[in-house]
Amino acid sequence: MSSSNRDKAEGMTDKIKGRAKEAAGSLTGNDRTKSEGRADQDKGTLKDKKGKAKDLFK
Repeated sequence: MSSSNRDKAEGMTDKIKGRAKEAAGSLTGNDRTKSEGRADQDKGTLKDKKGKAKDLFK
Protein backbone atom coordinates (compact mmCIF):
# COMPACT_ATOMS: atom_id res chain seq x y z
CA MET A 1 0.00 0.00 0.00
CA SER A 2 1.42 3.37 -0.94
CA SER A 3 2.04 6.04 1.63
CA SER A 4 -0.73 8.25 0.25
CA ASN A 5 -3.27 5.41 0.28
CA ARG A 6 -2.26 4.52 3.85
CA ASP A 7 -2.78 8.12 4.95
CA LYS A 8 -6.20 8.24 3.31
CA ALA A 9 -7.25 4.91 4.84
CA GLU A 10 -6.07 5.96 8.31
CA GLY A 11 -7.87 9.26 7.86
CA MET A 12 -11.14 7.53 7.04
CA THR A 13 -10.72 5.20 10.03
CA ASP A 14 -10.11 8.15 12.35
CA LYS A 15 -13.15 9.99 10.98
CA ILE A 16 -15.42 6.98 11.52
CA LYS A 17 -14.01 6.38 15.01
CA GLY A 18 -14.51 10.06 15.80
CA ARG A 19 -18.13 10.05 14.64
CA ALA A 20 -18.86 7.02 16.82
CA LYS A 21 -17.12 8.57 19.82
CA GLU A 22 -18.96 11.88 19.35
CA ALA A 23 -22.29 10.05 19.12
CA ALA A 24 -21.52 8.04 22.25
CA GLY A 25 -20.64 11.24 24.07
CA SER A 26 -23.89 12.84 22.98
CA LEU A 27 -25.94 9.85 24.08
CA THR A 28 -24.29 9.63 27.49
CA GLY A 29 -24.00 13.37 28.04
CA ASN A 30 -20.22 13.06 28.31
CA ASP A 31 -18.74 16.28 26.91
CA ARG A 32 -15.17 14.98 27.10
CA THR A 33 -15.93 11.95 24.93
CA LYS A 34 -17.85 14.16 22.54
CA SER A 35 -14.87 16.53 22.23
CA GLU A 36 -12.46 13.63 21.75
CA GLY A 37 -14.68 12.42 18.92
CA ARG A 38 -14.52 15.79 17.21
CA ALA A 39 -10.74 15.82 17.63
CA ASP A 40 -10.47 12.35 16.07
CA GLN A 41 -12.55 13.53 13.12
CA ASP A 42 -10.27 16.54 12.65
CA LYS A 43 -7.20 14.29 12.84
CA GLY A 44 -8.76 12.03 10.21
CA THR A 45 -9.50 14.95 7.92
CA LEU A 46 -5.88 16.10 8.15
CA LYS A 47 -4.55 12.61 7.37
CA ASP A 48 -6.89 12.36 4.39
CA LYS A 49 -5.72 15.73 3.05
CA LYS A 50 -2.10 14.70 3.59
CA GLY A 51 -2.69 11.59 1.47
CA LYS A 52 -4.37 13.61 -1.27
CA ALA A 53 -1.50 16.10 -1.27
CA LYS A 54 0.99 13.25 -1.69
CA ASP A 55 -1.00 12.09 -4.73
CA LEU A 56 -0.60 15.52 -6.32
CA PHE A 57 3.19 15.31 -6.15
CA LYS A 58 3.59 11.81 -7.59
